[in-house]
Amino acid sequence: MAGHGTEEHPHGADRLCEAGDRVYSRAVRRGRVPRHDAEQVPCLLELALLHPDPDDMEWLVPTSPQEVMTRLLRGLHDEVSASERRMGSAVAAFEWYAGLGGPPPGARAHEGAAIRVLDGPSRIQAALDQATEACTTEVLTVQPGGIRREHELSEGLHRALELRGRGVRMRDLYNHVARHGQGLLNYLELMGDAVEARTLDEVVDRLILFDRKVAFIPANADRTMALELRHPALVAYLVTVFERLWRLAIPLGAQLPETRVAGVSHREQSIAALLAEGHQDAVIAERLGISVRTCRAHIARLSETLGAASRTQLGVRIAQVGLDGPVEPGGPVAPVAGAVRGAVAGAVPGRGSGPGQVCGPGPGSGPAQVPAPGPGAGVTEVLPDALPGRGSPTGR
Repeated sequence: MAGHGTEEHPHGADRLCEAGDRVYSRAVRRGRVPRHDAEQVPCLLELALLHPDPDDMEWLVPTSPQEVMTRLLRGLHDEVSASERRMGSAVAAFEWYAGLGGPPPGARAHEGAAIRVLDGPSRIQAALDQATEACTTEVLTVQPGGIRREHELSEGLHRALELRGRGVRMRDLYNHVARHGQGLLNYLELMGDAVEARTLDEVVDRLILFDRKVAFIPANADRTMALELRHPALVAYLVTVFERLWRLAIPLGAQLPETRVAGVSHREQSIAALLAEGHQDAVIAERLGISVRTCRAHIARLSETLGAASRTQLGVRIAQVGLDGPVEPGGPVAPVAGAVRGAVAGAVPGRGSGPGQVCGPGPGSGPAQVPAPGPGAGVTEVLPDALPGRGSPTGR
């Protein structure tokens, strides 16, 4: 049809290219043009705007503009008629579906509002903005990952300041590693008593709670989808999870507790506990919010401190000195050498241990199998960058 372009020339007769417009205009004015004039504009022949002169095949004569217009209008009429037929079919089909019954419209709307899937960063951010504007009392967030970059914190700073201006209180949970970011410290100083932050070795995946009425959690692994939850039972459950983590967390301004063994840092003890569970380096790094390179550097220092020459021996040493559990604040700090010697002494045959087993220090303790290193399940930060830490309503 004259109004439709071809694969080589996507335009139609109603919107000629610049070269085609010049040649066709010349042909209409003069009655014909040499064939070689149209070599650069084959679209004129393909659209039947030019055709060979029967008296001299070296010349091309134009199709009259009136005939071209008639063809175009006929084509448009056919397209409109086809669209109307499709529209009628669609209306008829969905009228039939609507007649099948189902829950009343109000019930469906309520159900859809309870759990809503947000697909794409723009929809996620729009939902967060709406929840931020409606928030009046409290925002609770869980922020997995490592050190918060300063530009990430500043992206949502204006929203956090708006919340503070309305008297909204904010509480945030981070990994311990976030303590080393100057940007976070600057942000908290700027926000004053409107924001309280605490840290843990590990936190759950990203979570945002507004006024204990609406929550946002990850919906897939590549951070492109989120769930908006308004179901009271689900939101109440997430609030309980947050409050229990908050009770276990350490205020950002307080010192981390000392470990059981002198010379082993708090982070190294956390790594030791995860190594004892059999997790690989990449999984440990992700759960603690550090890079794999940093994790391996800590493992190397831990091996040196405990005098381990291999990963297997490190696992044994970790169990011997009691680094295979969580940090317990307030406990006695044992020197490294003494702790290892005492533990090894307790493992000498004849003191309750069998081959390949390690006993805890002290007489009478039973054998404890040292777990072999192996793969572990990782924790993936899955909420899209539009959530806190990436232009979030709370600015973190």
